[in-house]
Amino acid sequence: MKKPKKTIMGVLILLLAIGTGGYLWKTVRSHEPADDGLTLYGNVDIRDAQLAFKEQEVVREVLVEEGDTVTQGQILARLDSDRLTSQLKEAEAQYAAQQEVVRRLTNGTRRQEIKQAEARVVEARVQVRNAARRVRRLEKTAPVGASTEQDLDDARASLDMARAALNVHQESLALAREGTRKEEIAEAKQVLEARDAHLSLLRQRLADTVLHAPAKGIILSRILEPGEMAMPTRPAFVLALSEPKWVRAYLPEPALGHIRQGMTARIHSDSFDDRFFDGRVGFISAQAEFTPKSVQTAQLRTQLVYEVRIWTDDPADELRLGMPVTVTISVPPSIAQSENPKKGFRPGMEG
Repeated sequence: MKKPKKTIMGVLILLLAIGTGGYLWKTVRSHEPADDGLTLYGNVDIRDAQLAFKEQEVVREVLVEEGDTVTQGQILARLDSDRLTSQLKEAEAQYAAQQEVVRRLTNGTRRQEIKQAEARVVEARVQVRNAARRVRRLEKTAPVGASTEQDLDDARASLDMARAALNVHQESLALAREGTRKEEIAEAKQVLEARDAHLSLLRQRLADTVLHAPAKGIILSRILEPGEMAMPTRPAFVLALSEPKWVRAYLPEPALGHIRQGMTARIHSDSFDDRFFDGRVGFISAQAEFTPKSVQTAQLRTQLVYEVRIWTDDPADELRLGMPVTVTISVPPSIAQSENPKKGFRPGMEG
């Protein structure tokens, strides 16, 4: 009875070994480079942006935390805006006052003001006629001693003054009928434009007290806190942009002539099993360099390589900064076989 049990146990162990071996073989095969492609190993790279306020003011509130995903235009933080709000109200009042000045000058002299000027001219003419009659009387009485020469001189002076006053009122009437000078209207309009520009500036400064996300991304660092002083030279956040996203890898010098910008590629990460991301060669360095120490074995560090960037689309934002990935680029089989060693290397391996 014991022999069948041993046989069953042996069969189970054999089946388990076969299953394990098959799984390991499949796993290894899924990570081996394709026979028809050049395999490179690199890391996911993205751009980050340091976001700062344009205004120098105290931070009122911060609305996001580190690790939060933000969308383009989302409000991240606000500054205290009381001082700018008061300046804006003052500028609005000055602009409205200057608008009234321009309107008054453009409309010209009112009809009632012209009638007043005409009445002053009539009055001045009456004064001239009265002064002239008095001069004529004194000219008759002075020779016979009925009046003095001084009285005659005073009368003549009064006549000259009346005539001068008449000329002044006549010119005033002409100016009233002509209206405001064009130069005065132009000056008032220029002042109005200056008020408007100052108003626009204050409105823009007030809008700049709110910090928006320039693009979709993830908050890497939250640097400023409420109560701290913000300024243009001091970042408030560091934002990792979701786009563009690429893989930074290094191309062996013999394969350089077979790689072109725009070539398609497949990107694989150990984090996603059998899933692949589509990519394309977007950048090939024009300058050779020795393989960076941090991404190759000691033997391969002495080889000349060229940095390449494989751009990829990742709308779900699954590829993260620094993630190690495998890139397969379609090239002629001879190149792929000569440049894909039996034992592949991965970033961070040391000899």
